[in-house]
Amino acid sequence: MDDNNKDRSFLDRDRLSVDQYYEVEHFARENGVSPSQVSRLIKKNGNDRMTLTQAVRALRDRK
Repeated sequence: MDDNNKDRSFLDRDRLSVDQYYEVEHFARENGVSPSQVSRLIKKNGNDRMTLTQAVRALRDRK
């Protein structure tokens, strides 16, 4: 990711970067799942944050 914050697209906030472990870890902690579960959900559903949040909710509802 570029260091210049002025060049950031609004899409940066809507997607979770799989290459940045701290983003995966933060998303996992924020949603009460493990980073490995987040990685599996990304492979299955893509890296859109809203879609991943819905997938996490569905995962927790199944348990």
